[in-house]
Amino acid sequence: MLSQNSGKQLSFYYTLYDRIPEDHLLKKIDAAVDFSFINELLVDSYSRTLGRPAKEPELMMKLLFLEFLYNLSDQRVLEEANCNLAYLWFLGLNPEDALPHPSLLAKFRTQRLRDITLDEVISEIIHQAIEKKVIKPDAVAIDATHIQANCKKQIPERIMKHLAKKIFRDLEQDCGKIPEEIDTTIPDYTQIEDHKEAKKTMKEFLEKTIETAQAFAGENTTETIEEAKDVLSDEKFILQKGLRSLCDKDARVGNKSKTQQFFGYKAEVMMTNDGHLITAVNVNSGETMDGEHFEEMLERTCTSGVEIKELYGDKAYCRKNILDSLKKRQIEGYIPVSASVYKIDESYFSYNKDSDQWFCRMGNSTTKCKKSIRKKRGKAYEYLSYYFEKEPCKECPHRKECFGNSKRKTRILEVSVSTSDYYELSQKEKTPEFKEKYKNRAAIECKNAEMKRFYGMSRARGWGLKGVVTQVKLTAIAVNLRAIARLV
Repeated sequence: MLSQNSGKQLSFYYTLYDRIPEDHLLKKIDAAVDFSFINELLVDSYSRTLGRPAKEPELMMKLLFLEFLYNLSDQRVLEEANCNLAYLWFLGLNPEDALPHPSLLAKFRTQRLRDITLDEVISEIIHQAIEKKVIKPDAVAIDATHIQANCKKQIPERIMKHLAKKIFRDLEQDCGKIPEEIDTTIPDYTQIEDHKEAKKTMKEFLEKTIETAQAFAGENTTETIEEAKDVLSDEKFILQKGLRSLCDKDARVGNKSKTQQFFGYKAEVMMTNDGHLITAVNVNSGETMDGEHFEEMLERTCTSGVEIKELYGDKAYCRKNILDSLKKRQIEGYIPVSASVYKIDESYFSYNKDSDQWFCRMGNSTTKCKKSIRKKRGKAYEYLSYYFEKEPCKECPHRKECFGNSKRKTRILEVSVSTSDYYELSQKEKTPEFKEKYKNRAAIECKNAEMKRFYGMSRARGWGLKGVVTQVKLTAIAVNLRAIARLV
């Protein structure tokens, strides 16, 4: 249960804190941010009447802030706090007071904290910074960065071998020894030159092991068999697009570029242009597309008190749903056009939005437009077919170049329903104002580099999506606190 009286009795040794300089980072943070809201956020997760007196959530959260501010482990932050006056003062303790055990800090982080709690902490800190006029944000930038998993990716053959070995170990534990009916001779897949054949051989062996082991399975073996079945049931597994590690089952392979890949997670960050404070964070497995949780992040940023007038993003955010969301909220978007969604060669064609007409470089214009629906991979897509005038096309000197081997009498330009919006954006992108404003986006690249280089966010501290989410959000809070101290 939480203590009913949060007041602290100052001891004789409290005068030692006078030795801490007034310009110390932690004193600046304490002066700029009121952390009392943390107890209120977590009050419902504690009993008011039952159990032993618990350490205050504010104290535990501050320990986590120190851990990420100085890139320390649970054990190390408590060791440092025991002999660092500034740490003890920031925690609100007397110099002789006892600190919690490292295991208690780990339990607080994994059991008491939830994603929504950390989001609320980020929002409240931003809200306080705006109220105290530390920042006056009216623009934000968004970008994603990758985080390496805390393990190596493995090929499917190796994972299936580990699963088979795990079944054998559990059978021995459940039955006292491995039954004679179980074939424990694992095929040597390294001697099979054809990778497809190696995968097939290991899959057949694991399936046979599962089938024969079920008759002798105890509690441990049953759990492992179910895990193996789940792995084999995923169609992406054999294609090496799904699970790649039994240690970290949430990590996935993602792409940095056409030639570079990474194994781990992707963190998406939204940051104010003034003061460079992070307003929202989202973390997903490595294969996730940028901008999938854009609306959610935008909503969190607005909730924290930021009145967004401009948003900066790279080409990954040039998507219809994102552009529509910005238009709905009356936010000016500075996002370059992506070639993957806008495939019109502007040296050949231009568009007039008022008349809804396309013009070729020879001046010929479209006379009619037809809408059609096509299905690709089970999804329906709307297309527009614009028909140019026949006569100018017949006499056009560039007819062969434009038509190719087609024997049509008139040129038909097929575009998606959102192409006209992308055309307007492409024209805006060429203006000096856009080019000047877009320079503001570069700051978020520096922020991502700062978190990875100085706060340990380049690599996951543990295993699993939940742990990485907590790590990234605590890193964002630490970065914000240091930035606020600098601004104050």
